[in-house]
Amino acid sequence: MLFYKVPGIIQNLFGSFTWHKDREHKTVYLTFDDGPVPSVSDYVLRLLEDYNMKATFFMVGDNVSKNSNLANEIAQRGHGIGNHTHHHLNAGKTPLTVYLEDIEQCRKTILEKTGVETKTFRPPYGKINRRYSRYLLKEYEIVLWELISWDFKKELNSSVALGKIMKYTENGSIVLFHDQQKSKKNLQEILPKYLDYLSSQGFQTGLL
Repeated sequence: MLFYKVPGIIQNLFGSFTWHKDREHKTVYLTFDDGPVPSVSDYVLRLLEDYNMKATFFMVGDNVSKNSNLANEIAQRGHGIGNHTHHHLNAGKTPLTVYLEDIEQCRKTILEKTGVETKTFRPPYGKINRRYSRYLLKEYEIVLWELISWDFKKELNSSVALGKIMKYTENGSIVLFHDQQKSKKNLQEILPKYLDYLSSQGFQTGLL
C-alpha cells in the first residue's frame, strides 16, 4: 500500500525538517525532484506558466551540468531552486564526508550555471539521519514533503494518485513530484488535473 501523506507522528519525530508550511494561508508548495531533464522539466515549466503558478525544483548537480540552459530557464522564470546532491546520493549508503562534498559540488554547480545560491536541501530518497542533518542544518533548510504523488512508480494508478493528493491537500502542503524520464507518463496524467484542482479551490503556490 502506498501512503500519499506522511503521518503526523513521523513529522513530529523529525521536527527539525520542513514537512509543510504555514497552515494559515491558502498556499501550496509544489516541488519537483531530480531534474533538470529535457522534455520533462520544460513540460513542467510550460504547464506552470499556463496556470501562472510557481514551484521549487530540487536539482541534481550533474543534471544541471548537462542541461545548464534548462536550469537557467527555471531560474529566469522565477521558480525556486534547491540542492538535491550532485550525484543523487543515498545518505544511508554514503560516508558523511563524501555526502557533504557532493552537496557542496551541487551548490557550486547551481551557482555557476544559474547564479542562484541554494538555501534549501532535500535528501534523495528522503533518507537523512540526525547526525548528517546536524551538519546540513548549519547551512540549509532541510525540506522533505507532506504529500507524495509516487509519479515514478511504473504501475501507478494515476487516477488513484490524483484523488489521494487532492484529498489530503491543505494550507501549507508541500507536494512532491519528479521531473525525470521515468515519471514523465504519470506526471502528464496527474499534474495538469492537480493544477486544475488547485486553481478551482483558490490555492496559491509558493516558493521554498
